[in-house]
Amino acid sequence: MNIAADSLPLRPTPKVRGLPWLGSVLAMARDPAQFFVNCYRQYGPVCRLNVLGNPYVLIAGVEAANFLGTREGKECLRSKEFWEGLVAEYGATRTLTGVDGEAHKQLRDIMRNGYSKESIKGRYQELLAITDRCFTRDWPVGQLVPVVEGMQYMVVDQLGTILTGAAPLEYVKDIRTTILHILNVLVTRQRPKILLKRPKYKKAKARVFELGYQMIEQAKRRYGKVPEAERNLIDDIYAAHKETPEVMPASDLIVSLTGPYVAGLDTVANTTAAIVYTVLKHPEVKARVLKEVDELFAGGDNIDETALMKRIPSLQGAIMETMRLYPIAVAQMRCATKDFVFEGHQIKAGEMIYIGTSVPHFMSEYFPEPMKFDIDRYAKPRAEHMAPGAYSPYGRGPHTCLGKSLAEVQIALSMARVFYKLDLALEPENYTLKTKTAPTPGPAMDFKVRVKGYRH
Repeated sequence: MNIAADSLPLRPTPKVRGLPWLGSVLAMARDPAQFFVNCYRQYGPVCRLNVLGNPYVLIAGVEAANFLGTREGKECLRSKEFWEGLVAEYGATRTLTGVDGEAHKQLRDIMRNGYSKESIKGRYQELLAITDRCFTRDWPVGQLVPVVEGMQYMVVDQLGTILTGAAPLEYVKDIRTTILHILNVLVTRQRPKILLKRPKYKKAKARVFELGYQMIEQAKRRYGKVPEAERNLIDDIYAAHKETPEVMPASDLIVSLTGPYVAGLDTVANTTAAIVYTVLKHPEVKARVLKEVDELFAGGDNIDETALMKRIPSLQGAIMETMRLYPIAVAQMRCATKDFVFEGHQIKAGEMIYIGTSVPHFMSEYFPEPMKFDIDRYAKPRAEHMAPGAYSPYGRGPHTCLGKSLAEVQIALSMARVFYKLDLALEPENYTLKTKTAPTPGPAMDFKVRVKGYRH
């Protein structure tokens, strides 16, 4: 795939046409996933583009997805430059997403247990109870409910209670406003920096810091008093600060402690909201899902945790297919650490790179009829997602989502409960989903469903 520059002639790297200064920002803002697919189809696995006056290289397709997991990919790419604005905004020295190599391994080791599915082992009933109270609070019968917002409150309730011991629902809007501004301005750089001077953002950021200080005080009170087997993510982060302050200094506590909300609020909420749409939009899928969840909870809420996924194959297929068609991780962002050649194209040290890992999601070479919602793609013998580099819902390489195993359980259990408990309907019945792209791709905030009643 990648060769020394002097072994074969280099290929000229095509440039994507764009508007003066704006470059490709408008096309990316409309539909980033489709924009990267179009670039791949027109220019191949490597091209150059401009976004708000800044030059980028785009590498895409299975070639790029597979490259991320190779030793060469790890040696040639780093994350620091894309995340250093966020790090500075928090007054921190580093964050999990913005470091590589040994420093990245150290932070993953600290947070691995807290972000794993082991953190909710034996607590599925508790997660179901949290989900049920969200229905009572946020999904009133007879009303049109904004789905993304409802899911955001559910995610914070679930993650807060399970990972940190508290659910700071009063901070949901502040967390989302802060994420929106920081990701758009400092990470993806699709919005001007002047937006960070808005009073709305400054107030929201101050509130997130207020939450962070509260979490620090909570962790202080628990430190040394909680058995290791019962420690949550916040306990692990604070213990690392006390015991290895060179790895987790005080300056990094707020960005690390509030991390679960930043990581989960838009990502999990957008995904679960999209699943509500895709299942309701396809009656034959809905019928299969309802049959499975009714059987899952027929004996009560004390379900066999080890057999959860095996008992809901249709729902799991719907989840995977939704994550293919509505990916959160449309692309990963890196900087070249040194000169290297990718697919015959020279990339120079210091160049900023988009890695279009979701491009294969929309290619018929890997997923026949790629725009068709087909929940049976993932079961054997088809298993279309198993082609190397074809399916990347949680990213690729060293920075693959640390909370992947936890998110898989959280999403599956939450959606099983949604369809078991609630009788939902699209309104109008032929509604077609509108999407947003900022700060992460997903259903538009005005996507609503009618709560017709309770099924159980």
